[in-house]
Amino acid sequence: MIISASRRTDIPAFYSQWFINRIKAGYCAVPNPFNYKAISRISLSPEDVEIIVFWTRNPKPLFKSLNLLNQAGFKYYFNYTLMDNPKLFDPTLTNLSHKLDAFKKLSDKIGPGKVVWRYDPIILSNIIPTKMHIKAYEKIAQSLRGYTYHSIISFVDLYKKVKNRFRSEFKEDIRIDNVHEKPIDTYTLLLSQLSQIAHDNTIEIYTCSEPFDLKPYGVKPGKCIDGNYIKKFFGIEVDDRKDPHQRKFCGCAKSKDIGIYDTCLFGCRYCYATHSLTKAKKNYKTHDPDSPSLIGWYDA
Repeated sequence: MIISASRRTDIPAFYSQWFINRIKAGYCAVPNPFNYKAISRISLSPEDVEIIVFWTRNPKPLFKSLNLLNQAGFKYYFNYTLMDNPKLFDPTLTNLSHKLDAFKKLSDKIGPGKVVWRYDPIILSNIIPTKMHIKAYEKIAQSLRGYTYHSIISFVDLYKKVKNRFRSEFKEDIRIDNVHEKPIDTYTLLLSQLSQIAHDNTIEIYTCSEPFDLKPYGVKPGKCIDGNYIKKFFGIEVDDRKDPHQRKFCGCAKSKDIGIYDTCLFGCRYCYATHSLTKAKKNYKTHDPDSPSLIGWYDA
């Protein structure tokens, strides 16, 4: 079993103590996102967990507990989102130098093969045009040379709730480019430049959940929970068949997600997992690190 911790929220940043408490307890309880009365008991025993995949923008609160995971025999890696967006899109994130420092410290602790750099999602707009993304990606890639081997990119998905949030929070003169409504060769410059930058810094670049064939630009089709990646860096075989519960173009292997929607406090404007920061803050108030579940007190 693969544990996803978590697509739905940032467990390392905001719930690391809860996670470690659940590791010690050997299980956690996860309410069904569509029916909170339906509770799943998910084993967190080393005998049942093949690998843990962390998703985060700030892994530092978990640093002190990595030795505990190592001693218990857990295998794990981090999908670390690292961009340099203006606060208009990422209002609560620290400056780039602090994020780069955390990435490098994590890589030094667990190895560059176990930290995946996600430059995701790419928002093209009159605020962040193509040339700014190229400049930001190059700056980050040069800094992370030797600290990661793997970069994943994708374009923002303008779901209805994301569009509504943009309309309510942004001024009318902010224009977001819906990449998925245009021919991909519209973005030849961006894709070819990102690919070249990654190559120049000994980083392999992949897509995430994109319908386009980007191989002509040097960008391979990828997935964030990847059996080939796991075999390469951990030497273990996992069931690599597509998770049927993920998006159409997501190729990730099947996993058990232990997070809960509307609990992340970063407040990223484009986030699909958080309907509103107000709701997330309200849910966070019900968080108890000793509870079997991330928020409230659900058990199974």
